[in-house]
Amino acid sequence: MADPSGFLKYERHTPTRRPVPLRLRDWKEVYEPFSEAETRDQAARCMDCGIPFCHQGCPLGNLIPEWNELVRTGRWEDASDRLHATNNFPEFTGRLCPAPCEGSCVLAIGDDPVSIKVVEQQIADRAIADGGLAPRPAAVSTGRKVAVVGSGPAGLAAAQQLARAGHEVTVFERDGRIGGLMRYGIPEFKMGRDVLDRRLEQMTAEGVRFLTHCAVGVDLSVADLRHNFHAIIIATGSTVPRELQVDGRRLDGVELAMDYLVSANKALEGTADLAPRFDAAGRHVVIIGGGDTGADCYGTALRQGAASVTQLDIHVQPPVTRHPSTPWPVYPLLLRTSAAHEEGGQRVFGVNSTSFEGTDGRVTGIHLVEGKRVGGGFIPSAGTETDLEADLVLLALGFVGPEREGLLDDLGIDISGRGTVDRDDDYMTNMPGVFVAGDAGRGQSLIVWAIAEGRSAAAGVDAYLSGGSSLPDPLQPTAIALR
Repeated sequence: MADPSGFLKYERHTPTRRPVPLRLRDWKEVYEPFSEAETRDQAARCMDCGIPFCHQGCPLGNLIPEWNELVRTGRWEDASDRLHATNNFPEFTGRLCPAPCEGSCVLAIGDDPVSIKVVEQQIADRAIADGGLAPRPAAVSTGRKVAVVGSGPAGLAAAQQLARAGHEVTVFERDGRIGGLMRYGIPEFKMGRDVLDRRLEQMTAEGVRFLTHCAVGVDLSVADLRHNFHAIIIATGSTVPRELQVDGRRLDGVELAMDYLVSANKALEGTADLAPRFDAAGRHVVIIGGGDTGADCYGTALRQGAASVTQLDIHVQPPVTRHPSTPWPVYPLLLRTSAAHEEGGQRVFGVNSTSFEGTDGRVTGIHLVEGKRVGGGFIPSAGTETDLEADLVLLALGFVGPEREGLLDDLGIDISGRGTVDRDDDYMTNMPGVFVAGDAGRGQSLIVWAIAEGRSAAAGVDAYLSGGSSLPDPLQPTAIALR
């Protein structure tokens, strides 16, 4: 570390968000450009700790102090090499990951953590602008064919690793375009589709074949898949939604959050009808669920011109600083305000939805009660019942596991007690040659875990096909975040 006092000289800064009235008029990413000088100052705050706890905070094992120092000294190309050594898609994680690495930054013990996520994105974006996404095709083909089912971050990471190892890789996607929920579940104001498309162009040039409109188990039989490929990776994600079992759930206008986001994103990019299936324009929108998916619905509804937007969270409002129950270096419990939350609407904490009411089959309101979340239940507070007007309700309650009908059932693979696909230490299921990576095996998780699992599953496949592998293997399938 050439500047041991950098963390004393510079305060934590992140890119400024564009003015709310302007960004609500378009779907562009919400952040203003961040200069090279600002990025270097933020990188200089890294203390190059003797034990860099940020490493354990990142499932990918990103070499954060190393590329911080390279950025600080202006060695951007070297910084990109170090970053890409552990992360296939840093331009994705720099935008979409909640940065558990920052929660375990040593500087965060008594100060604001290093702006790791910002530096990561700036390295990736600068590399892309400078032509740093040159394809890296394999020099020699192994002649082995691998099918990757699902084109989210886990599937794409596995596909790129295996293609670079010389295998012939085909990615199957049941939707019309590649990217999974990164394309259809993430709004454009969080990550522009050009960011995804640039990386897909690189992967195509590296020999990865993409096949869309192909649901394995429906459009292509599992028998044909097994016959035509030497190995299969299941990377279908955890897509079965968690439901809310209350009176009125089947009223029109009570919809799943992901159905709403997919509809909006497809309409925006022109791959569906011009009008989204669930338009929030002029409606009183209530979002049930306080996580990132709910926040994505929040910003989308505001851009569609909703009359009002309210996000309900069953948990009590967390503090603005790290809660004592999550001491350093674990990921901190604290109040997080996304860009969408600045743009209007309101958040309501510590409430549970008890029923919906409607007229002529369509929802018109929601009944709530205040209380406290305890374990797997909710303790209501007497006399706190209230009603809220709503003519579009979006359920953003998470997911319970992968879809079994078709692919999983036809393969005959074992399902765990949690509803996820069972796998061994090499990410292989009970069926030889069939592997699983990402949320389908782990359960609903973060993009950084998905990419790490994709890389590790690729190493498992490579070893299965070749008798050994030199591909990076960053993550044991049983690994969990520090708690």
